[in-house]
Amino acid sequence: MVSQQIKILMVVAALAVLALIIPHTTSFVVLLATRALAFGILAMSLDILIGFTGLASLGQAAYFGVGAYLAAVLAAKFHFGVGWDFWLVVVFGILAAALLAAFFGLFAIRASGVYFLMITLALGQCVWGLAYRWNSVTGGDNGLIIKARPNFGLNLADDVTFFFLVLGFFIVSMILMYVLVRSPFGRSLKGIRERELRMSMLGYNVWLHKYIAFVIAGAFGGLAGVLWAHTNGIVTPEDVVLTTSVDALLMVVLGGAGTLVGGAIGSAIVLLLREYLSTLVPWWQYVLGGVYVLSILYLPTGLMGIPKRIRQGLKRSDNKSVADFPSARR
Repeated sequence: MVSQQIKILMVVAALAVLALIIPHTTSFVVLLATRALAFGILAMSLDILIGFTGLASLGQAAYFGVGAYLAAVLAAKFHFGVGWDFWLVVVFGILAAALLAAFFGLFAIRASGVYFLMITLALGQCVWGLAYRWNSVTGGDNGLIIKARPNFGLNLADDVTFFFLVLGFFIVSMILMYVLVRSPFGRSLKGIRERELRMSMLGYNVWLHKYIAFVIAGAFGGLAGVLWAHTNGIVTPEDVVLTTSVDALLMVVLGGAGTLVGGAIGSAIVLLLREYLSTLVPWWQYVLGGVYVLSILYLPTGLMGIPKRIRQGLKRSDNKSVADFPSARR
């Protein structure tokens, strides 16, 4: 309980420092931080599946893309969502992604393990193909451009103002997901992750628990997509491609699955390394790949697992010291 409270205080402190520092940085840093927060919501939504339910998905980009394309289509073609109706677009994006996840879940949740992974991959590619081929709506390979961010008293054209809006969404999303995983429902998901057969024998509807978690993860993915669309001002099929799902998966693994905040940390690190290294060396992909490989080999519990490993190491050292000096036990 104490360690959990310390983690919460550290997250609050980190967000407070971020809010204080960002307004005094360059526009590039502000934009990068905003992207990291938006993508962090996507990574945390995926962590609900991977870290708490034991379902590794490669289709999260589909819900991300639905939210992004919905915001872009409404803004670019109907000029909807550029004022107070922006809040309706957020709701529509969440609902559209949740409905898509509810439909996909009917097929995906029937499988498990690598079969679940492949089904989510296939379903995600269907959405990518639709975004790429449906030129009249999605703009095809060129995508859709959002000419201006919403203005409803708050001028979101200002990067710092928009950053604080996304930060607010990020904090609310994190709190909601934290409450979810700490609730009896969330504890049931952990039980399913550990021993699915046992939970089924205890009377839990395992399929329904997985299905609800799948839909919730899709809904938060849609929210991340809406924010991403207005952050970049353009949405293309590249936002729905398999790489987006893989990036989210690796971010969760890098930060630490089953921690929620680990996905957000992984998002910040990956986006920072990608944007910074790409300006230095042409082979930055290999460096990023090396980071992933080293993390999986030497940090299987992610960056958030480092404090626990340190405590375990210190405990083993103390036990060894006691064993070396029998008189200390007396």
